[in-house]
Amino acid sequence: MCVTCGCSEGNDVTLTNVTTGKTTEINGHHTHTLEDGTVISHSHDHDHEHHNNDHNHASEIHAKMHATTITLEEKILQKNDLIAAENRGYFKGRNILALNLVSSPGSGKTTLLTRTINDLKGKLKINVIEGDQETANDAKKIKETGCKVVQINTGTGCHLEAAMVEKGYTELNPEPNSILMIENVGNLVCPALFDLGEAAKVAILSVTEGEDKPLKYPHMFRESKVMILTKIDLLPYVPFNVEKCLEYAHRVNRSLAIFQVSSVTGEGLSSWYHWLETESSPKSFP
Repeated sequence: MCVTCGCSEGNDVTLTNVTTGKTTEINGHHTHTLEDGTVISHSHDHDHEHHNNDHNHASEIHAKMHATTITLEEKILQKNDLIAAENRGYFKGRNILALNLVSSPGSGKTTLLTRTINDLKGKLKINVIEGDQETANDAKKIKETGCKVVQINTGTGCHLEAAMVEKGYTELNPEPNSILMIENVGNLVCPALFDLGEAAKVAILSVTEGEDKPLKYPHMFRESKVMILTKIDLLPYVPFNVEKCLEYAHRVNRSLAIFQVSSVTGEGLSSWYHWLETESSPKSFP
């Protein structure tokens, strides 16, 4: 979890409206500073170096650090879940289908997203929150489709959080009866832990990554409602066993809906588009 890995320590998170070019700093990221101002370090090497003359004392300090870490993790996730619930209410009240797109870097998320937006113009209204550690490169690609997009840069942070998404859709002001695509930071670990208020997580896996990804990162695929297997046009050229991949994915999550697509040739995209149209219709919401 991110409290342990320290990915957001001293981190600046920014929101950029790619259309206007306006960039603002937002405070949606978490920190590791206690209420009394104490800063907690989680470096085991530091602890051993600082207390190398008193192993017992070091062990006691280490245990307290982990207890504090657990408490911080709980507080962070509780706060995140409260904001996520508010986001979910906002989306439901406006019949906005919010999807959290998650994957490893290089899976083809942005390519799939731009193809989807272009192919569904005139059918579905789609807006995008783009998440990356640095640059607005992907957001600029999305902007070329004509849809509204904002960029959230997390710095060293490895995931988006509910408060960041709240800032994002406030800036976007998405229309009722639309779809909000949230392209998360490329990472199959931490984004699984943070609810953004989305209707579903969509795990994107390319055939260039290896068929055992669902087994290596089971929590992400367990938390996802959809898996999209991308770059299937490359199957003749890469050692990837589709049957095993699907077996592994359903072993982790039996209810996982799976689409096999190529954003280059268009193969399989019609099924993905049909799912989007069905899920975004008013009758799909309780």
